[in-house]
This record gives sequence, C-alpha cells and structure tokens, in this order.
Amino acid sequence: MAIKYGLVLTGGGARAAYQAGALKGVREILLRQEDRESRESPESPESREGREGREGPEMQRPDDFLPFPVIAGISAGAINAAFLASRAGNFTDAIDQLCSLWDTLRIDQVLDTDLSALSGIGMRWIRDLSLGGALGKSQSNHLLETTPLKELLASHINFKEIQNHISSKVLKGLALSVTNYRTGTAISFFDGDPDIQPWLRSARIGLRSTLALEHVLASASIPLLFAPVQIGHSFYGDGGIRMTSPLSPAIHLGAEKILAIGIRYSRSDEYTLQINETQRMDHVSLADISGVMLNAAFLDTLESDIERMERINQTLALMSDEARRNHPQNLRAIPVLTIRPSQDLGTLASEQFHLFPRMLRYLLKGIGASDQQGWDLLSYLSFDKTYTGCLLDLGYRDALAMKEKILEFFSE
Repeated sequence: MAIKYGLVLTGGGARAAYQAGALKGVREILLRQEDRESRESPESPESREGREGREGPEMQRPDDFLPFPVIAGISAGAINAAFLASRAGNFTDAIDQLCSLWDTLRIDQVLDTDLSALSGIGMRWIRDLSLGGALGKSQSNHLLETTPLKELLASHINFKEIQNHISSKVLKGLALSVTNYRTGTAISFFDGDPDIQPWLRSARIGLRSTLALEHVLASASIPLLFAPVQIGHSFYGDGGIRMTSPLSPAIHLGAEKILAIGIRYSRSDEYTLQINETQRMDHVSLADISGVMLNAAFLDTLESDIERMERINQTLALMSDEARRNHPQNLRAIPVLTIRPSQDLGTLASEQFHLFPRMLRYLLKGIGASDQQGWDLLSYLSFDKTYTGCLLDLGYRDALAMKEKILEFFSE
C-alpha cells in the first residue's frame, strides 16, 4: 500500500507565496526523477495498465495526481491548501496555477484601499475609542477591508471539486484550522474519508464539516488587520493564533509522512547572538510590535511542533515493536521534512513599501511602518507581484537545494 503523504502549509499573509514556489521545486524534482527512472527502466503500456489497475490513484504519476492525499492549511496556508485540494487531480496544473495566482497578484485584489473604504474604517475606530459604548456596540474589529480577497478566492477555488476528489479517493482529507474568538479554541474543520474521526484535545479540536469559502477566509483572517468571519453562530479568525500543534491535523487525517513548508528564516545561533548584541533601536513603533506579535503567532509554533515530533520519533525508535504496539496513546513514528526560507522574508519586504497604495502608505506610516522599519508587518501585507514573485523564486531555489532530501523523503 502506498504511503500517505501529508502536506502542512502554515503561513501568514503574503508570505504564503513562498510555499507555492517551494512546491514548484518539489514537483520539478519528482518529475525529473520519474523521467530518469522511465528512461532507465522503460515500461510497456500493458504492464503500466496492469500496475495502475492494481494500485489505484495513490500510485499514479505525480503529474496526474497530487502526491499528497492529506493536506492541512493554517492561516494563509489555508488558501494554498484549498486551492491545491480543488485541483488534486492534476499535480502539474495545480502548481502552475497556484504560482500564477501569486505571481500576478495585486494588492487591490486582496484589500480595498480606496479613500472611502480606509477612511470609513478609520472613522469607526475614532468614534468607538472616543465615545466608548455611548452609541451601542462597537463595530471596530479590523483595520483593513478584504472584500476583494473574498471575490478572488471565490473565483479560484471550486469547493465542489474538493468534494469530488474526496469521493473519488484522490484526497483522503483536507483540514483548515481557525481560531474561535469566543472560546479561544483552535478548531480544525476537516472533510475526508468516513473513517476519519473528530478529535478533542485541551485547546484544539477537529470537527467534520463541509468546507466552504468561509473556512478559508477565517483561517487567513490576520487578527485586527482583517475582519473576523462568521461561521454558524460564532466568529473566527486566523488559525495561527492558537494552533500550537500545526502538524496534528495532518496526523489525525492519516498522514504517514509529512512535508511541512514554513515561512520562518532559520537563523544560526551565531547570527542570532550577533544581531542581539549589535543592533540598536532609537525608538519602537506599533508596526515593530505588531510584526513581532505576528511572527510569534505564525512562525514559532511549527518549529516547536517539528522538534516535538522528532523527539517522539527518536523515542519510538528506541522502543521494541511490542512496546510500540502496546503504547497506551498509540504513538507512531511520522517522518517530517521541512522546507524553510534561506532568507529573511521580512527583510525582503523592506523594498516593497513604495508600491503600496498612497492611502495605505499614509495609514501605515501612522503606526511607524516604512521602508526603514516595520518590515515584518509589511511582509504580511505585501500583496504585490514584485514581492510575491521574489518569494516564489526563493521557495523554488530552496526546494531545489534540498533535492537529495526530497528524493529520500518520497522514496518508498
């Protein structure tokens, strides 16, 4: 039986473009390897037909079916996850179209940045903060209007196709994680094989649901910047806020090996020490504070969860087969391969500030963002092809640099 590979996509805002570039590199590596193996061991049409009949969709060529029957998306990674799930029947087209989406993106396709929209939100904040509750319930819960994003995703993600891929067994499961603003719980809405059971942990739960556009929008709704999204009788926001175990949804869906694509630049210990000893700040702005808070929500949890998974794998390797079988929590070793940026995505965003619409630049300057500071915050909002194109190229190069590890990971 084929190994069930899981794909975990975290992220935040525009940084998720990096994941599309990395997947393009993974696809190229797999297809090159398959072409090489085909040349070395040519297969007759008759034997190929017999093999495909025995093994089913999970063993098809990677350019026919997405090699990940399990997909889990969190934050802006949920956009990529749902996009890929809706095109799971064709790996090549899915990656090409995802890269094209990020490579042609404009900020006005994500945010409504005209004067009336931004000034209207600003006036509501001024009214609510200055008058308190005198005028009734506060209407101020976000700073930016994302109606264009809703329209963009509705035109690119076909949720009926996701259902079709689940029914045909091309997909085993898809999970999109959100945060419940009422309870503070991380909720993974999922759909997939009937044998997948909902799960319950202290601060995170998995609920079977018919996935829709609202789940994607909620998962990608950056707190305070984007509006909360109502699903049923509750309001939800970005899944990265409370999801401390981003690998867990893919594991619950049945993944046996996981490819995780993060958006955190991995600093060396020496570099971390150096910048903390040498870098100085004359003052700190709200943009600086916001960037650090967003990084804490979107970047750190994946690294911690991967370290925890590696410790579990190492512990299980030391146990006997009988001890593993009798373990009360049914722990199993799940290899994890991680693709990370080789450059700081926040620093790359410093060159994008001048491309923001004039009114948005004006407002961001009010909280201290500029081409000189507040880079991390800017990186989450740089929905422009000049920035996302750079991330696509970086992700592609980083994946190709991991060719041997990727081939080993996909070796069965």
